[in-house]
Amino acid sequence: MTALLQSLEPLVATLRAEGYTVVGPRERDGAIVLDVIDSAAQLPSGWGVQTGPGVYRLRRRGDRAVFGHSAGPQAWKRFLHPPRERLWSADRRPDGSFTVTEPDDPPPRYAFLGVRACDLRAIAIQDRVLGASAGYAARRRAAFIVAVNCTEPSPTCFCVSAGAGPGVAAGDAGADLVLTELAEPGDAEPGYVVDAHSPAGGRVLARLPQTPAPPDVVAAARAAVAAATDHMGRSLPEVDLRAMLAASLDSPHWADVAARCLTCANCTLVCPTCFCTSVTDTTDLTGDHAERWQAWASCFEVEFSYLHGGSVRTSASSRYRQWLTHKLGTWHDQFGQSGCVGCGRCIAWCPAGIDLTAEVRALASAGAEP
Repeated sequence: MTALLQSLEPLVATLRAEGYTVVGPRERDGAIVLDVIDSAAQLPSGWGVQTGPGVYRLRRRGDRAVFGHSAGPQAWKRFLHPPRERLWSADRRPDGSFTVTEPDDPPPRYAFLGVRACDLRAIAIQDRVLGASAGYAARRRAAFIVAVNCTEPSPTCFCVSAGAGPGVAAGDAGADLVLTELAEPGDAEPGYVVDAHSPAGGRVLARLPQTPAPPDVVAAARAAVAAATDHMGRSLPEVDLRAMLAASLDSPHWADVAARCLTCANCTLVCPTCFCTSVTDTTDLTGDHAERWQAWASCFEVEFSYLHGGSVRTSASSRYRQWLTHKLGTWHDQFGQSGCVGCGRCIAWCPAGIDLTAEVRALASAGAEP
């Protein structure tokens, strides 16, 4: 049954009562960030965003929508694939042998509130990439996901051409509940059309104060999502990106990008699918205790490709080429799909204003020239 909720407060309260730590969007430090929330009152009511290449600004909306924003500086991966994680510790015994201990703390039970279709697809991609990791798998199994259909894409969004939005399709795996926010101009609180997409979602929905969604309200929700499809700010070119990029490895355009790229790794930090890590072993001064830590890394770091004798990719052009060709091309060879979901974060949070879609179009155009 498709239900209508008049408030998100009962949903937050119910999830907390179920033992979940609720994580959702909050306004802080001039951005919409993802953080723990105790009440729906902490959601960013009435906040929207202005985005562009290298541009992200909050703006006041004319309504009280809490999901009328996009391209924030964080992705949900930080909760499932932490930026820094201890893999094991080792202690030397008096007899000279040692014991190795892996962390055995129970995984946090997160409830993610407000996961857009592009980010839901990103979580599915990381499930494919990191699903064999015990820590990731445990956190993923414990998570409850409340997805939200996007009704207002930003100028940097291109999820439609990436095949990842703006609506959550019935066959998309991962969501427990799916909301569509219906906000009216003025001070009225938005209403939410909601569907359960899993048995766990159905149990939570059954505990909420709700009414059956009238057919005209359901139709309005579907129309709002359909309209968002036609309002993407950007798009990828309609070419075989994998083949095009493979044929463009020697393109002079990489040097053009490198002249602007700072190799700061902002794009990989904000990307919801980038997953690369480095591993560091540390020990105390006595040598009796050692630990192995995993931390996020980026292919934009010179040290990332270090082998005995030096780094493989020392130039900015080679590192940007590695990132883009892997994201849109060789990711298919590894995982059978693209590594890009069209969220636009890499465009908005690039300090040099480099636009992935523009660079791909330039490469496609150069390859099409006689």
